[in-house]
Amino acid sequence: MKIVILGRQGSGKGTQSTRLVDHYGVVHISTGDMLRAAVAEGTELGREAKLIMDLGELVPDDVMNGIVAERLAKPDVVEHGFLLDGFPRTPSQADALQDILGDDGLDAAINLDVAVDEVTSRMVARGRADDTLEAISRRLQLYERETEPLLEWFERHGVLHTVDGVGDEDVVFGRLTGVLEPVLD
Repeated sequence: MKIVILGRQGSGKGTQSTRLVDHYGVVHISTGDMLRAAVAEGTELGREAKLIMDLGELVPDDVMNGIVAERLAKPDVVEHGFLLDGFPRTPSQADALQDILGDDGLDAAINLDVAVDEVTSRMVARGRADDTLEAISRRLQLYERETEPLLEWFERHGVLHTVDGVGDEDVVFGRLTGVLEPVLD
């Protein structure tokens, strides 16, 4: 199983990712975890990423794509498949992911869809210091700007599945597995 999960902050993506990983036995791969692991392992790309991050810059696509390729080649992923969270973020990264995966490609890209007003309410209710309305609004606008072309990319490649992320956690999980089961057969 090779899946990408997308969703606005506050959509329940983290919760549902954990459930999907437990249910299907795939490896959960998040961008942050991948970067930290590459830095800790001291790989050439990890050292390069660390220098960039230490300067407060975003890791460029070529470095990020290399780190993803290294991670997807590891035995646990080869054996069990993956759920990618936080990558790709752009159509060019999606192209790179397609190149990394070769002919097999992705099984699915899941967009966990929750309306902006709902995710805003959820994030405000969390009560985190950095979850001011202004900060939430800024993050959501950035997400929309970055993600819209990516959703279009996945749609063009026939792997996008949008799932309603509103409702009870179990109900949302049922919707996700309902979309994934036919894809994985």
